[in-house]
Amino acid sequence: MPSPTPAPDPQQPQQQGEAVETTAASPSPPPPPPVALTPGPRASRFQDIYHKALRATVKANSYENFASCFPTPARHVPASLESVHRQLNAKLEEGATAEFNEIVREREAIKGLNELDRLVSEARRRKDNGESESAVPPHMMGADNLYQAHLAPYLQHAQDSLNAKLETTQSQNAELADKIISQRKEIESLLSGLEAVMADLEGSANASTQYSRENSLRQQSMQVDEDVQKSNAA
Repeated sequence: MPSPTPAPDPQQPQQQGEAVETTAASPSPPPPPPVALTPGPRASRFQDIYHKALRATVKANSYENFASCFPTPARHVPASLESVHRQLNAKLEEGATAEFNEIVREREAIKGLNELDRLVSEARRRKDNGESESAVPPHMMGADNLYQAHLAPYLQHAQDSLNAKLETTQSQNAELADKIISQRKEIESLLSGLEAVMADLEGSANASTQYSRENSLRQQSMQVDEDVQKSNAA
């Protein structure tokens, strides 16, 4: 007798549907659109400006100017000279265009100008929709961005406070430096006065010593005179 088939769980489809809805509700950042290699508005305008400038440059090399450099062929074989002039201008235009295209290819100018067009268009769209510079949802931001977003106000306040303290300290240091310079000048002035007083004292001491020596010699000479007078009287 075959075993009975288990009845389907009525909650299983609902759970699967919820899983699908959960997966669909989790947004992921869309990849940037590929940059087209076909010239956009700016690239087309850039190429148009170059070709106009090149044509104006080639046009400046007119047959009259070219023929004035070769008067003899211009008189005798003007048709040949005119053919040479056309070939020369064509070669110049062809070579300049090839070199321009090579530079554009090497520098990827078309790709860069198309990317600029995309950025400008995206910026205009965000401006028209009133979107902020960063339209990334908070739950899609990286750890570094969230960390900086939470700490940015505190760090800014701490930086402002430190800058204010630094300015106050620098001002106080400048005042102290001026005060020290003033005190040094005062000390130098006092030392100069003290040196002058010391010089005066040394001069006075020398004069006093010299006077004492002279006075002592005078007393000795007077004593000798008295002794001589006493010996003569005796």
